Amino acid sequence: MTLAPGSADIIQLAWARRLGFDDGAFAAAGGRRLTRADDAARSVQFIRLFGSSALVGPQWALDAAAGLSDEELAQHVTLLTLSRGHGGRGLGAAALFFADDLPLQQPSEELTVSHGNPEAIELEALCPPDDVNEVGLADLEHRFTIMHVDDGRRTPVACGAYTEWEGLLAQLGVLVAPEWRRRGLGRLAASIAAHEALASGLTLQWRTDVSNQGSLALARSLGFTTGGIHTSVLLG
Repeated sequence: MTLAPGSADIIQLAWARRLGFDDGAFAAAGGRRLTRADDAARSVQFIRLFGSSALVGPQWALDAAAGLSDEELAQHVTLLTLSRGHGGRGLGAAALFFADDLPLQQPSEELTVSHGNPEAIELEALCPPDDVNEVGLADLEHRFTIMHVDDGRRTPVACGAYTEWEGLLAQLGVLVAPEWRRRGLGRLAASIAAHEALASGLTLQWRTDVSNQGSLALARSLGFTTGGIHTSVLLG
């Protein structure tokens, strides 16, 4: 699906605020890379968003990146190399997808959906740590956990969740128990969370590691539009 006119502006506004720029910074940049020096920053962040770009970090990082292209800075290895002498360690490169509307996914049978935190925690215990860390359900305020009920026992099988960014975006995440994968539950859980966020007037954001093929495929299958890339390193 394509974004409605004005949605890209809303997305850039949210990211401008999140990165510490003025609200109209992306529009005013006129295609030039935005930069903001923050010598107290504990990270270096680069974002490419709908043809515009921004770099935030200590002044030494901005100086080191001055002669590099956006394509080079979008590569995680570039930021690691720049920050090697400052204890830089990887946060990775994340693909960014967005949507301001999505088709509603209909369940094939009646479902029980929990809004509680204990069920999400129980689901995390069933999943590999790498999956748990990437999705970060603990950081997503609104959780919708699909429960499997068998002989009165309730087991969490998938969770779609979101949290608000700058009052404009809904950052989405989906976690599915390994034995319940490839049954469409990830799409269903994502759809539930997404439509709750849309009903709250938020634009949807899907952020996933560029190497996570399953998450990339899920975003595309749901109808998200590719919007950019966010690359970052932590400083030691």
